[in-house]
Amino acid sequence: MYKYRIGVVGAMGAVGTEMLATLEKSTLPIAEVIPLDVKENEGKTVSFRGQPLKIKTAEKGAFKGIDIALFSAGETASLHLSPIAREEGAVVIDNSNAFRMEPWVPLVVPEVNPEAAKAHKGLIANPNCSTIQMLVALKPLHDRYKIKRIVVATYQAVSGTGLLAIEELNKQVEAYILGKELPRSVYPHQIAFNALPHIDSFLENGYTKEEMKMFNETRKILDDPEIMVSPTAVRIPVFRCHSEAINIETEKPLPEIAEIVQILDNAPGVKVIDDVQNREYPMPVYLKGTDKVYVGRIRKDFTVPHGLNLWVVADNLRKGAALNAVQIAELLVEKNWLKGE
Repeated sequence: MYKYRIGVVGAMGAVGTEMLATLEKSTLPIAEVIPLDVKENEGKTVSFRGQPLKIKTAEKGAFKGIDIALFSAGETASLHLSPIAREEGAVVIDNSNAFRMEPWVPLVVPEVNPEAAKAHKGLIANPNCSTIQMLVALKPLHDRYKIKRIVVATYQAVSGTGLLAIEELNKQVEAYILGKELPRSVYPHQIAFNALPHIDSFLENGYTKEEMKMFNETRKILDDPEIMVSPTAVRIPVFRCHSEAINIETEKPLPEIAEIVQILDNAPGVKVIDDVQNREYPMPVYLKGTDKVYVGRIRKDFTVPHGLNLWVVADNLRKGAALNAVQIAELLVEKNWLKGE
């Protein structure tokens, strides 16, 4: 059996660390994992299956012999390094926003649109974390009842910004307890004990780039240029796991809640936690390190004919980033699609 050499670009970052942890459990036949990062980190070590691996610099020549390169080093690095990786023979799975809306680049969630990966030209984009968990939950309902409108408010963990944001929240909580001034450098306002309705930069239409990503990516992934998405993205003082309050309106009548629960619970990658009598519903504090998308508070929207409300939680570093990327790699190997069409 052929074994694959896997590169991880941005191996020391929050998502890169999760990529390594996810690869440890992957079914991929792995010959070697090559951790890559900025030159300043060269020679430092990361752990993989109990063994220390030395960081190499992500640069020209570093991708020779690598079969699949998982990128999580930001948009600038992806724009610079992904053409180099492709030229040197690697298939790139990129977690940044650099190529998501390029017509020639598949934007893939394996539970939602796996066939899109087949037509890759050496590059596949990982969608935005909030888009991933929303569509894993909604795809089985869209297939049956045709969703025409989505209204979504996200409540996103600081880990979505990176390690410095996690550190900032930690330091602000410590300073608050000690009665000291709260340090601030990552976010424009205090994040501890606060909610910031501001993720990424604002656009002329009043929405943020994060919000418009959800609009544009949903249409591309579902291959539905008419579906409407109205998002509000909020950063909250949670370390891991994004939450979303989702309202959908469908073209076809929806069945009873019990049937909706059954459809969702049987869908790939989805787990329903919805027993309000016993106060059971998805919560970030309990779902860190999990791989599924969790759905609860499922109830009809009585203000429209075919409306439904859902509460959706997933680990943004796992299914929202690292796991989705590794699942794409597994899909390419399983289907023998590494060479593309």
